[in-house]
Amino acid sequence: MSAPSLPLSLSGDALALALARARITAAVRDTSALVEAVRIRLTAAPERVLAQVNAEVDGRRVRVQLAARTAGEAAERLADGLGRRVRAVSASWRPRPWPPTAPAPRPAPSSSTRIVRVKSPVLVWCSPDAAVRTLDAMDYDVHLFTDPATETDAVVHRIGPTGYRLARTLPAAPPRHPATPLTLGPHPAPPLTDHQAATRLTAADLPHLFYTDPATHRGRLLYRRHDGHLTLLAPAR
Repeated sequence: MSAPSLPLSLSGDALALALARARITAAVRDTSALVEAVRIRLTAAPERVLAQVNAEVDGRRVRVQLAARTAGEAAERLADGLGRRVRAVSASWRPRPWPPTAPAPRPAPSSSTRIVRVKSPVLVWCSPDAAVRTLDAMDYDVHLFTDPATETDAVVHRIGPTGYRLARTLPAAPPRHPATPLTLGPHPAPPLTDHQAATRLTAADLPHLFYTDPATHRGRLLYRRHDGHLTLLAPAR
């Protein structure tokens, strides 16, 4: 069972929003999807009410927008529309085959500590469950994201046929009722400079290393490229 994360973001007439909130919460309560970051907006216009709901469904953004004659009608139609949108974007999910039937070539062993590329993505805020789905859908070995439940940067990566490991920058309790089998890393990401991280990754012959920038306290991800050098993911601030 899943319900919108509380509090919802609300904009508009308080009474109408309370009605919309109740209807939308009921509409998604019994779905199997993870519905988060719900934002409702109702705007009065001449002879009609403009209504909009934005949400994340299993980490994917969805929106329903409509015009209704009254706030009550807007609340009902908004809830019905979101319920249909949740069902439309939700699909049965299973972990991808492990090991892959056609595994990608692994980087050749290398003693290089040279970081030849730095990427600065804006990290997606999503649940660990949604991050796992992105990990599998994109065929990643490891996926860097921000967990809204703890407001910390985190990674997920595969540890077996059906298991995944979650690591965070700060200690936190395990996710409640995860839809995927998650093992929580026993320690938070170590604070390291980029040079220290590159040295540690190389010395231990690791495919990737998640660590914390001592200056910004943001999570960073270093991984070995196929050419033997290193790429760094340093989140945009």
